[in-house]
Amino acid sequence: MRCWIVGLCAVSLCGVVRAADESREDAWWTGPLLAASAATMPAGHVLFEPYLYDVMSTGALDTGGRHHPIAGEHDLGSLSYLIYSVTDRFAVGMIPRFGYNEPAGADNSSQVGVGDLTLQAQYGITSFTDGHRMPAISVVLQETLPTGRYDRLSRSADGLGSGVYSTAFSVYSQEYLWMPNGRILRTRLDLTYQVSAAAGVQDASVYGTAAGFRGRVYPGDAATVDLAAEYSLTRSWVLAMDVVYQHADSTRVAGSQPQLPGTGILMNFEQASGSSASLGFAPAVEYSWSSRAGVIAGVRIIPTGRNVTTSITPAVAINLVY
Repeated sequence: MRCWIVGLCAVSLCGVVRAADESREDAWWTGPLLAASAATMPAGHVLFEPYLYDVMSTGALDTGGRHHPIAGEHDLGSLSYLIYSVTDRFAVGMIPRFGYNEPAGADNSSQVGVGDLTLQAQYGITSFTDGHRMPAISVVLQETLPTGRYDRLSRSADGLGSGVYSTAFSVYSQEYLWMPNGRILRTRLDLTYQVSAAAGVQDASVYGTAAGFRGRVYPGDAATVDLAAEYSLTRSWVLAMDVVYQHADSTRVAGSQPQLPGTGILMNFEQASGSSASLGFAPAVEYSWSSRAGVIAGVRIIPTGRNVTTSITPAVAINLVY
């Protein structure tokens, strides 16, 4: 991460912000695969950006960062950004999610299911202006509602939610840099901190509990740093890259579990996941046929970290502004 920050600073020194002979209209963008935009749309405009992806697990990293092979599985999903600009600075929206899991050695999801729903509000503090170094900066508040199934599961693959209310606070930034060859480099830095409330858990759940369990889950706080860059090859074609670091505190589950199936004897149950960290990369290619419509295709790769699952996630999205 330090290398990427140093690299971004070096690129910033090489770049020149111009207003007279260059224009941001020389490039059309969809945005990188992961980092959201700090810029808000003009009042009355709507962003619709649906994603399709397939999370393919490739292994597991223990608390020491050592890699262990696991049976591969596929978690198919979709999420859609629906954002409406109330004013030039203030926007509200939602992110609905759907999924279908294909775990290894177990039954697939019984059907396509609904995941958790995120509501968000974004306020632009500053905006980028040609000829100036001030980046666009905005603050974002997100509230995730536990609309997806997470416990009382007859199939573990039907678990698509967390079961908890989560609040995330983010600071987004975005800047345009003109390279010596006249092409544009757009950079983003998104910082997010998330806290979650405790929730009740019954029977089999996404937290590894079994039938007969009664208790609560206490999720740990989480933080994300997403550094992204987009380089405009031409007006329509753009290369993008995200570098994402994520850290999560330990999640604790506590309650009672039947000692043996069918008996009324209960035993105390408590487990903690331990803290986790991961570093991921998301290269992508963007193609836009206008300033308000385009498509992006890429892959998120999580190759390193600790106490996480390594994965490869191909994804595609359409970006439409009305």
